[in-house]
Amino acid sequence: MNTKHIIVEPYDEAWERNFAAIRDEIQNALGDLAVRIEHVGSTSVRGLSAKPIIDIDVVIRDGAALAATIERLGAIGYQHEGDLGIAGREAFKYDGKEHLQKHHLYVCPEDSAELKRHVAFRDYLRSHPEAVREYSRIKEEGAALYPDDIDRYIAHKSPFIERIYREIARPC
Repeated sequence: MNTKHIIVEPYDEAWERNFAAIRDEIQNALGDLAVRIEHVGSTSVRGLSAKPIIDIDVVIRDGAALAATIERLGAIGYQHEGDLGIAGREAFKYDGKEHLQKHHLYVCPEDSAELKRHVAFRDYLRSHPEAVREYSRIKEEGAALYPDDIDRYIAHKSPFIERIYREIARPC
């Protein structure tokens, strides 16, 4: 990650509108290649403190649609970076998007385990306000303790994240 200084802000209502602007631009470029476009990550959860960077998963049917997706995203300023070590998730960087909020863009096939993890984590938080309060506190604390060390910030959050993944995986 290229985060220089970690800033965690209280939830901002504008994040949803800013996601919609990014989504619409991407949807216009991709047309029916995009099965759906998911707002994931902390900015997608009402009330959750977050780094003000929107995480987006563009869902494509399968790997056969990837080449055309890369081409169409390239036409609007996104450059494919590969999976960056995470199978089932293709990362993109961009230039010339000053009109949009800073964001991370990923493309995932519908059957991607990483996509399913992103959506399950988001949906868990959306339905558990006590977890949102706890995660906000942990993120704010991590940013205060490690404002210039993204690896330690992530390590600080990891026990909470792992606990939620275990909770999600637990049979009902």
